[in-house]
Amino acid sequence: MDTTSNDLSHLFKQLGLPNNQESINDFVNKNKLDKHTLMIDADCWNSSQKAFLKEELSEDAQWSEVIDQLDVMMRA
Repeated sequence: MDTTSNDLSHLFKQLGLPNNQESINDFVNKNKLDKHTLMIDADCWNSSQKAFLKEELSEDAQWSEVIDQLDVMMRA
């Protein structure tokens, strides 16, 4: 059983990004999305990050809720 916490900090760690709150805030502020851009198509992701995000969302997997939360944050 996977007991990994599903929160933004752990999502960023999973993506290989700095995962402290300041780094997450900086990432979100630097990578705002317009209403026409899908989050998985944003330029800020490398190919493996895009693949991970796409897979998790398409399978409605354990990270999908947190990825949706990040999507909303990147549009605010």
